[in-house]
Amino acid sequence: MSDSILDLVSSQLSGPALQGLTQQLGADEGTVNKAIGAALPMLMGAMAKNAAKPEGAQALDNALAKDHDGSILDNLSGFLGSTDNGPGAAILGHVFGNKRSNVESGLSQMSNLNPQQSGQLLENLAPIVMGMLGRQKKSQGLDASGIAGMLLGASNQAQ
Repeated sequence: MSDSILDLVSSQLSGPALQGLTQQLGADEGTVNKAIGAALPMLMGAMAKNAAKPEGAQALDNALAKDHDGSILDNLSGFLGSTDNGPGAAILGHVFGNKRSNVESGLSQMSNLNPQQSGQLLENLAPIVMGMLGRQKKSQGLDASGIAGMLLGASNQAQ
């Protein structure tokens, strides 16, 4: 596998997609780009930590099979141009649990977005990451342990 999941998701977040996020957050492109660079490793690291346990990996695999086939990536600028973050808040609840506000505060300090903007950014990124994982699951025939391995690789790369 030449591109990591982190690289694949990052490559989706340019041009019209980045402009949609920038408008939605009411921040400048440089700040949003910096925030994305900080947020994606946080998100994937938390997903990797959850997927490190067999039951977490299975739950993630089930969610991908049921709800995240990658079709969100087919109209990413449409998703990001909308104020509806789809399943973003629910995904963050699974990924960060009661630490979500701490993550948003940390992201805010790293990126110069306010905590509300940081939360909104994470709610937008979470379904995109899940969509990319779903697409990789389908195209590479990955099972729960394959997805966990992909996330662990992205987490290690980000560090």
